[in-house]
Amino acid sequence: MNTVVAHAEHVCVVIDYDTGQTELRPTSAAPSSLGATVVALPETALSWGTVEQSAVLPEPVPIPIRWRIAAVPAVLATAAVWAAGPRRSRFSRLVRLACRGRGLAPATVSQARYAVLAVRWAARLLPMRWACLEDSTAAAFLLSTARRRAEWRHGVALDPVRLHAWIVGPNGEPVEEPTDTALYTATFTPDGPGRHRPTEERTNE
Repeated sequence: MNTVVAHAEHVCVVIDYDTGQTELRPTSAAPSSLGATVVALPETALSWGTVEQSAVLPEPVPIPIRWRIAAVPAVLATAAVWAAGPRRSRFSRLVRLACRGRGLAPATVSQARYAVLAVRWAARLLPMRWACLEDSTAAAFLLSTARRRAEWRHGVALDPVRLHAWIVGPNGEPVEEPTDTALYTATFTPDGPGRHRPTEERTNE
C-alpha cells in the first residue's frame, strides 16, 4: 500500500500515492488504523502561510550545454508520461518515474543542480500544467539517464496544509528551492512511502 498518513497534533493528512488523492482527517482517527505508513509532522510556529523572501535576485547559474540538450527529451518524456494513460493514475505514473533511478549511485550537488535548472529551462514553452511535481520528476528522470540517483522528495507542510515535490542534494539540502522548502516533511522518497532513510541504511539492505 502506497498510502501515507502525515500526522500532526491537530490534523491528519492522508495521501494515496496510487491515486494522488489527498484527504484531511481529524486526529481522532488513529493513524495506525488506516493501514498506512505514518509520518509524524513537527509542529511549527504559526505563520499563516507567510514566509519572508529575499528581495535580491540570485545570480544566474550557467548550465552546461550537455545538460540543456539532455533536458529536452527528459522533459518531453515526463510530459508524455503525464499525458498518456488514465487521469486517475497520472500522479502515480509521475511518482514511479521520479523514483526510477533508485538503485544508482547518488548524484552530486552540481549534477542535481544542473538537472533542476536544465529542466526548468527546457520546460518553459510547454503548453501544459508544469508545477513542482512535473519539474522535480523530470529532473529526477534526467539524472537517472545520467546513471545517477536523484534524491526526490514529496512532502507536507503545515499552516496551511500544503504539498510540494523537490530534489535534495547528498547533503539533504533542497536544490534550487526557496527557503520555505525546509518547512516540508518528506512523506515519499525513491525508497517508497515514509521519511527518507540514510544512505548507509540503504546500502546495508
